[in-house]
Amino acid sequence: MDQQQPTNDLAATLENGGVALGLLDNTYSPTLVEFYGELDVDFVWIDLEHGGPDPWDADLMEDLLRAAERTDLELLVRLPDTDPTLVRKALDLGARNLFLPRVETATEVREAVRSARFSYDGGPGDRGLASPRARRWGLVDDYVATEDRETMVGVTVETEASVENLDAILDVPELGFVFIGPLDLSVSLGCPGELDHPDVQEAVETVRSSAVDAGVPVGGLGFGMDDVNEKASNGYQMLNLGSTTGALQGTVTGWFDAYEGARSPGE
Repeated sequence: MDQQQPTNDLAATLENGGVALGLLDNTYSPTLVEFYGELDVDFVWIDLEHGGPDPWDADLMEDLLRAAERTDLELLVRLPDTDPTLVRKALDLGARNLFLPRVETATEVREAVRSARFSYDGGPGDRGLASPRARRWGLVDDYVATEDRETMVGVTVETEASVENLDAILDVPELGFVFIGPLDLSVSLGCPGELDHPDVQEAVETVRSSAVDAGVPVGGLGFGMDDVNEKASNGYQMLNLGSTTGALQGTVTGWFDAYEGARSPGE
């Protein structure tokens, strides 16, 4: 029996000019991914660059994807590299929203985006046609057209070179979004951790304004809800609210701070 691919709600939100709110699950827990879906989070960021499972670990990635699919949640998967082979592998497992780290040239972005498409920019794409999990092992009706339509590949702009090459990167056909990485930008610009440094702020604003002018959705980090609200009103369409461990730290610390009894020394 043929099946239909579900709509990519994250891509649809961005295309329609909406704002998607999500968070980073840095515990890589299928249970928590499923729970976040029950809480109506728009997306959960799974970061395979700075931690997590090996991106070739199909079993764990499939568990994370199944948890997201059960609660109609979109996973946003950051790969550790722009290698087109890795892009194809993640998509065949069933991921539909990928973003690439530390891109620096339009050429590497174009190659990665093309590897995610069966048809690309008026010509053939570079996606392998098989019957993997993304195709429900051959059961999905009209797989080629629906997969191209529902797949989104974006990039992280987080180096000085990527800012210098920004106009060419934004001009890559079918680029899904740009995600601004101020932390790595601060390192690349020679002022690690100084997010308020004028050079960092100038670079972030250059990326934001250029992407908005080019009609490419902008994503970024929220540093508290005042910052999230300001960014949402300033053109950001995809915002990360925080992380699992950050939320737990805030909650548990708050419990301890509110505790009125005595605690053992060293606690």
